[in-house]
Amino acid sequence: MKYAITAALAMACATAHAQSEVKVYGVMDAGLVKEYGTPNGSSANLTGGVAYGSRLGFKGKEDLGGGLSAIFTLESGINIDTGTSGQGGRLFGRQAFVGLAGKFGSLTAGRQYSPYYKALGDIADPFEDGLAGQAMNIIAANRRMDNSVVYGTPVMAGFSAEVAYGAGEVAGDATRRREMGGALTYAPGDLTLILTHHRREDPLLPQHASNSAVVVRYKLGDLIGHAAFARNRGLGDDSRDVLLGLTYVTGPHGVLFSAVQSDDSSAAKRDARQFGIGYLYGLSPRTDLYTAYGHIDNDNGASYKVGNASDDGTGNAALNLGIRHKF
Repeated sequence: MKYAITAALAMACATAHAQSEVKVYGVMDAGLVKEYGTPNGSSANLTGGVAYGSRLGFKGKEDLGGGLSAIFTLESGINIDTGTSGQGGRLFGRQAFVGLAGKFGSLTAGRQYSPYYKALGDIADPFEDGLAGQAMNIIAANRRMDNSVVYGTPVMAGFSAEVAYGAGEVAGDATRRREMGGALTYAPGDLTLILTHHRREDPLLPQHASNSAVVVRYKLGDLIGHAAFARNRGLGDDSRDVLLGLTYVTGPHGVLFSAVQSDDSSAAKRDARQFGIGYLYGLSPRTDLYTAYGHIDNDNGASYKVGNASDDGTGNAALNLGIRHKF
């Protein structure tokens, strides 16, 4: 009898294993960053996470039956130049969430990217929020939401939507530091059109900032056109941002270009303009070499800096040269 029980348990474990999967993935990125226009003139540093933030991640999925699956993601940022943890030393500072996915869409809870950031970083920005030309040097990023619940709909006739709520969890006032956002996407094929909005409450005062954007991407053969228009209000920011960009990929070669204009609507008129250009050469499907240059012109005391995927930068121009490996 005990052998029958043992065999049954073994078969059950084998079945459960067959229905579950865990993927280990990551990016290792290191490069030389030469900055110009810093308070001390110019500087050069070897740094990590220039094109993509270096990371080690785990993704899991378990089939629960009936088209329902349990999912999770744990993703740790790594400063590859020093071997320390990124995102202020958090163990899984890039992403950490768990949830369910099925015919209804997906529902997840944890530390997650905002719908607003995914629209700008993944669709609008040719540099994908990395390298010296990244649009987030000027445009508000709203990258991650702590304590968040995110619901994503299934795709229906090219339409999909995502809504997110991040609890502020400030003692005595549940409205402080909370965040809310959403995105409506239409992507029938080569065209991707997104309307997105993000709102975040001040942690101390009854004030908030809001960012709304229209994002467009269109593929035409080897050429991809990018565009975005953003309207920003609140917490000292009243401005309009415009982004235009191009991506050209042929064989192992990739060329990136973008121009970003920020118009300050206040009396101070702290406007800024950025242009960025980049080149990537694929040594293999997983490894590429890259170089990029970005420059910002600040008006009337504006203080925008040229950063990269892991660094906010200290000057108004920067040159990047490095290598990136994905696994």
